[in-house]
Amino acid sequence: MIKFNHKVRILYRDIDYMGIVYYSRYFEYFEAARNEMLRSIDLPYTEFEKRGDAMPVVESYCKYREGARYDDVLIVSSKVTEFPHSRIKIEYTIRRQNSDIIIADGYTIHAFMNAKGRASKPPTYFLKALEKSWKDYE
Repeated sequence: MIKFNHKVRILYRDIDYMGIVYYSRYFEYFEAARNEMLRSIDLPYTEFEKRGDAMPVVESYCKYREGARYDDVLIVSSKVTEFPHSRIKIEYTIRRQNSDIIIADGYTIHAFMNAKGRASKPPTYFLKALEKSWKDYE
């Protein structure tokens, strides 16, 4: 398993007329957490692009449990619990900092694409980095 926590402060631009974080923003928080998680295992997304690979989102889900508000500090926890074969699932849980109350949770599923835009298996360099980091969490 690989886990990573990413901190987000809610800005005024993120909230709706009712003062609650607009629903689509949670997917942006998922993306930020995912990017930082990959960076933490020495796989910034730019590395995929340099090598001509991509990891497009093919499915996403979010369950909204409690509204977050302006200036809240949220912790977005991302984790990978299954080693990927043709796809990878990344799970997310969002809590207020210093709280166990879950604001939202969900997941994204990503396919792998090569430089020709075709579906592919996970690149070897990706699997090696994942495997190395996986051992750090066991």
